[in-house]
Amino acid sequence: MWRLPRVLRVPAVAFGFLGAWLGILLPGLAGAAEVVVYSARHYGQEAAFEAFTKKTGIQVKVFNGNTGELFERLKSEDERTPADVLLTVDAGNLWNAARAGLLAKIDSPQLEANVPGHLRDPENRWVGLTVRARTIMYNTAKVKPSELSSYEALGDPKWQGRLCLRTSSYIYNQSLLATMIKRHGESRTEEIARGWVANKPTLINSDTKILEAIAAGQCDVGLTNHYYLARLVSKNPSFPVAPFWANQQTTGTHVNVSGAGVTAHAKNRANAIKFLEYLSSPEAQQLFADLSFEYPANPQAAVNPLVARWGKFKRDDINVAAAGELQAAAVKLADRVGYK
Repeated sequence: MWRLPRVLRVPAVAFGFLGAWLGILLPGLAGAAEVVVYSARHYGQEAAFEAFTKKTGIQVKVFNGNTGELFERLKSEDERTPADVLLTVDAGNLWNAARAGLLAKIDSPQLEANVPGHLRDPENRWVGLTVRARTIMYNTAKVKPSELSSYEALGDPKWQGRLCLRTSSYIYNQSLLATMIKRHGESRTEEIARGWVANKPTLINSDTKILEAIAAGQCDVGLTNHYYLARLVSKNPSFPVAPFWANQQTTGTHVNVSGAGVTAHAKNRANAIKFLEYLSSPEAQQLFADLSFEYPANPQAAVNPLVARWGKFKRDDINVAAAGELQAAAVKLADRVGYK
């Protein structure tokens, strides 16, 4: 007898057709315990979802799309949406979803116990599930760690023509600038960004390509999320790039999250909360860390051994919601200083 897979993955745009098709072929399925996930995160999650189903008997249906597509879908579907959970990357995106009224408040002592406060929405509408550090990457043959210190110091003239950055239009760097505004104020952050621009950075719209450019000698230093390097090193242990943990003497290295919230019109709200609680547990966090090379949000889970070799570091503990709160200010600041 044909069975529906535990984790069903289809593009969000196909949902209407697929739902009608399943309703015709499997009329009894509607009574099954389930949780429907709209996901803009496309890697390292399947094992955790399958483990949740095995543990609870609740089926997980996953509909994939990019963040913009899923936001628009939730807005247009409104209370008709089948989605119970929105899963996406970057606290800026989560903050925007909450502000648009797409997420509902969650009262869960278990989530509060599993995830540190600065990785959760202050109003409990979303929670971080994995942590990524956006830090300095350097060519190990051309740069000594003693030459590096902070994000601010990348504006030193010695890095002119040697710096690679992702474009300011991408949310990872918008979130970095937004968090810096929260930490340092707008005037100081503008100074820092002007220093980067003065060094005439090579702009590349891909973290992986930035790392490859550093390895090839196109630039000597850059800023990327740590797990992009882990992916490359896992395939090529001699890849000549290493991370330097920025701002260890001051505010700590910038961190961000991928995370999730329960949708405002969830039909399976109780299952959705159980799902998030499970994903924040040490068991699921370990699965995330092992497969995606991200840091667990739950400090009780272990770090992937490859990433652990890079050592522990001081993290900026400012609430990651600042990435969304000051996103518009960060975009305007980048425009003012000519950071394209």
